Amino acid sequence: MSTSPASNEPTSTLELRAADQRRRLHSSVTELRSKMHERLDIKRNAREYLVPASGIGALLGLVLGYGLTGMFTRH
Repeated sequence: MSTSPASNEPTSTLELRAADQRRRLHSSVTELRSKMHERLDIKRNAREYLVPASGIGALLGLVLGYGLTGMFTRH
């Protein structure tokens, strides 16, 4: 599928193919933008991961507190 000027395809066919490729490229970019906006939405991510992050933070605090307390108390 050579698109050189020496090809046998008429100019109108090449122009139609180029327009189709531009439309597909535009729709791909639009889709990529919407997906990136969705992924980088801070409020949605905070809502989605608030409970697991709180649980990990609480568990980490418990472990660190227990460890530090054990270092400074006698058994």
